[in-house]
Amino acid sequence: MIVQFHDAVGSPTYPPLRGRAGGVFAQLTRFTLVGSASNVLYALAFFTLDVYGSFVANLVGVVTSSMLANELHRRLTFRAADRVRWFVAQWEGGTLALIGLGVSSLALAVLHTLFPGADGLAQVALVIAVSAVVGGLRFLALRGWVFASGL
Repeated sequence: MIVQFHDAVGSPTYPPLRGRAGGVFAQLTRFTLVGSASNVLYALAFFTLDVYGSFVANLVGVVTSSMLANELHRRLTFRAADRVRWFVAQWEGGTLALIGLGVSSLALAVLHTLFPGADGLAQVALVIAVSAVVGGLRFLALRGWVFASGL
């Protein structure tokens, strides 16, 4: 028995679920899960390498967690492994990650300039807020630019 739904995913109006990688909500859910996993990797790398200085720990943490996130986004979030090559995902996704790192670093620099006595809680709150905005923009950029083909 074949059941047809008008204006539903898989109908002539919308491409099949497989081509859309489950739709925007499913992609956003997977994006959030991948982001959480890469943040755990970042924290582990940072705390492990902090003995070499925060710059080295931050750099290694950002590079490794971004590479993991880019690959997981390619394979899982946007299901684009058959459309987007590994290097393209790393290059374009990595560029977006570096832009995000620059924005959050700039936000912290502005905070320290305007409020030199800002405590750790204020810094963490700022980084979380900036990361949320940058993460949302990163999702849109990955979905609309890096992994757009086939969505």
